[in-house]
Amino acid sequence: MRRWWFGLLCAVALAVHAAPQRIVTLLPSLTETVCVLGHCNALVAVDDFSDWPEPVRRLPRVGGLEDAHIEKIVSLKPDVVLLAASSRTAGRLQSLGVHVVAFEPKTIDDVHTSLEQIGALLGERDEAARAWKALNDGIDAAARSVPASRRGVRVYFEVGSGPYAASAISHIGELLTRLGAANVVPGSLGSVPKLNPEYVVRADPEVIIISARDAGEMRLRPGWNRIRAVREGHVCALEGADAGVVMRPGPRLADAARVLARCLAR
Repeated sequence: MRRWWFGLLCAVALAVHAAPQRIVTLLPSLTETVCVLGHCNALVAVDDFSDWPEPVRRLPRVGGLEDAHIEKIVSLKPDVVLLAASSRTAGRLQSLGVHVVAFEPKTIDDVHTSLEQIGALLGERDEAARAWKALNDGIDAAARSVPASRRGVRVYFEVGSGPYAASAISHIGELLTRLGAANVVPGSLGSVPKLNPEYVVRADPEVIIISARDAGEMRLRPGWNRIRAVREGHVCALEGADAGVVMRPGPRLADAARVLARCLAR
């Protein structure tokens, strides 16, 4: 149902602008998709968090998921605005006559959908197919780099303090599965569930992957010094760029898989 809905939205956009020349993106993964498909030069503004590739850092910023600067976006006269389906901004922009195409990339399949539909919007169907193949080939290569002795290792991936974790049905969980790891957080808890810290202690993961910012605080949590990953030094603290690429369900998932593979191989 969701894929059909995305397709309908893109079909509407295509009927109006076969090749948009002025694009605003309100989600980093969508910014990256436009650029991977060779149309970075069509971007006239991006959200506050888009930072790759380098040229987008010089573009005007128009807010985020819930605080987009509507008047500024309208003043830029975009042919199309690409944003998250969960954003409240879509209806407001449409009421002002702005053409909107919405996506909700959360899984690897959603990334495929985004590539296909944005490729169609930009007249880059073949390039989108090549990007999708390269993405999958890169994930497969990352999986082959994980030593056989580390296959099946039990992993906990913390998305943010709370703690919030990436479950088996998130894009991060799907990558870990393809790399041969076992996620200690099942998909039945939701995509990015908030956990009781004691849950992680009981799960006793062999590897913990967490942002460098939160790694120090994690060690102060009651009982976490008993977790096998902490005792044996298998805590992979992700620095800025690596954390960013892993967290975003976009066209750089092969890079994300390589980062995760290095964490598993330690």
